[in-house]
Amino acid sequence: MTLLVTGSIGIDSVRTPYGVREECLGGSSVYFAMAASLFVPVRLVGVVGDDCPFNLRRVFAGRLVDLAGLEVRPGSRTFRWAGSYGANPNDRTTDAIELNVLAEEPPRLPEAFRDSRYVFLANTHPALQLRLLDELAQPACVVADTMNCWIENEPAALERLLSRVNGLVLNDSEARLLTGKDNLVSAAREVLQRGLAFVVVKKGEHGSVLVTPEALFALPAYPTEDVVDPTGAGDSFAGGLLGQLARANASPRQLPALKTALAYGTVVASFTIEAFSLDRLQTVTPGELDERLAQLHAMTASWQAEPAGGGNAEPKT
Repeated sequence: MTLLVTGSIGIDSVRTPYGVREECLGGSSVYFAMAASLFVPVRLVGVVGDDCPFNLRRVFAGRLVDLAGLEVRPGSRTFRWAGSYGANPNDRTTDAIELNVLAEEPPRLPEAFRDSRYVFLANTHPALQLRLLDELAQPACVVADTMNCWIENEPAALERLLSRVNGLVLNDSEARLLTGKDNLVSAAREVLQRGLAFVVVKKGEHGSVLVTPEALFALPAYPTEDVVDPTGAGDSFAGGLLGQLARANASPRQLPALKTALAYGTVVASFTIEAFSLDRLQTVTPGELDERLAQLHAMTASWQAEPAGGGNAEPKT
């Protein structure tokens, strides 16, 4: 099943309590594609400048990632981001950002990619996300990401986008900003009123919440002991989620499939944060994924309530 992603490809500089990594590979589409390629072949559409120091074909060696949609633009500079994290992985500060090539014309969609059935519109300007969506023939499932910048500055374009996608993945602060509601379930339900099939609200180390018109499903994060670099966790989470949905050839309205996909996204993200950049995500095997998925299932499915009064209460006579 065909899965397409479009989004940023960047040069990151990251500072965490565990160290510093300068000039490493990053970008929403890169993390997503690496994660999703554990499940299905991925088509990547993105653009870099001719200063990009990374050989993406080498980066994705051994993974089924089609780079026919990768454009290297002469005379342009690659997107750059610098950020730092505190002791709490959820506390991230953007220290510097250079849009560079992302402020120019978007990359072209190859004709061979027009029939993509599953699509992830990773974080970028909603007008660009809509533009790519217009070029697709008949996608079965389109999921988008967004950020505070577009919620605050491009509300009209974002509303047009939301009216045309099946699902939205965003974090808790973005959900509150988009809807003005503090309660995350209420915020997700308001977003659903645009006609979406599902909304996933990410809560960092506290897991995620899946909300559909008919159901609510919450899942904790996998308890990773060594959190080295949270960068890319959200994009790799989305890669696991969409990758599993595409592998199952599932409708965005199939609740059991969505629950399984959410769990796979959770465990994929748990590997990403164990090392800087894509260092750990590049080495993950399907066997490791399934083993950690089984562990997550055991942690969340084995609990049951004690009888009223406590399990050791003597029966009344």
